[in-house]
Amino acid sequence: MAKNSSYHHGDLRAALIAAAGVEIERIGYENLSLRELAASLGVSRAAPYRHFADRRALLAAIAAEGFERLASIYRNATGKTPEMRLTAAGRAYLAFAAERPQLFRLMFASDLFSALPLDPKLTEAATTCYEIFESLVAATLDDPDDRAIKATTIALMSSTYGFALLRMGDRIRPFMYGQLTPSDLVDAVLSMKIATLPGTDGRKLHKK
Repeated sequence: MAKNSSYHHGDLRAALIAAAGVEIERIGYENLSLRELAASLGVSRAAPYRHFADRRALLAAIAAEGFERLASIYRNATGKTPEMRLTAAGRAYLAFAAERPQLFRLMFASDLFSALPLDPKLTEAATTCYEIFESLVAATLDDPDDRAIKATTIALMSSTYGFALLRMGDRIRPFMYGQLTPSDLVDAVLSMKIATLPGTDGRKLHKK
C-alpha cells in the first residue's frame, strides 16, 4: 500500500478500517498489528490511537461495519413470498461467510461480545442485524407468538452458522457429501424446517 501522509481529520479512521479489513482476511483478525497497519498507511505509530483506543476498538469498528453490511443484505433480500425472501437472505449470509471468512469469524466467533466493556456501536449494529433477520423469519410463520419467533430464528441461525463454520474449516469431507454439489448442500441447509416448538404439544410453526 502506498504511503500517504495527507489524511484529513476522519479520513485516517476510515482508511484504518478499510486497510484492517483487507489485512485480517490475509492473516486473521487475531494477528492484526496496529503498528504494522500504521506503517502500511505511512503514518506514525501513534496516529491510529487518535481514532481507536486500542486494537480491540479497531476490530469492533470493523465488525460493526460487517453487521451493517449484513443488515443491508437482509433488507434487500427479494422474493415473491416471505419464504423466498428468507431463503434469499440465507443464501446471502452463506455467501458473505464464504467471501469474507475472517470478517465472519470476527463478527460471530470472536470475544468481542463476551468481554466487557462492550462497544456500543457494535452492539447496536449487531442487534439491528438480528432484528431484521428475525422479522424475515416471523413473516414465514402462521400466527406466531414471540416464543415461536425467537425459537425458530435461533434454530435457523444455528443451522446456517454451523454450516458456514464447517465449510470454512474444510470439515465437510468428500465421504460426507458424496455426489452432492456445493449448491445441493446450501439448498439442504436452507430447506430445513423447524416443525414444532418444544412444550407446545406439537403445535406447528411453519406454513405448509
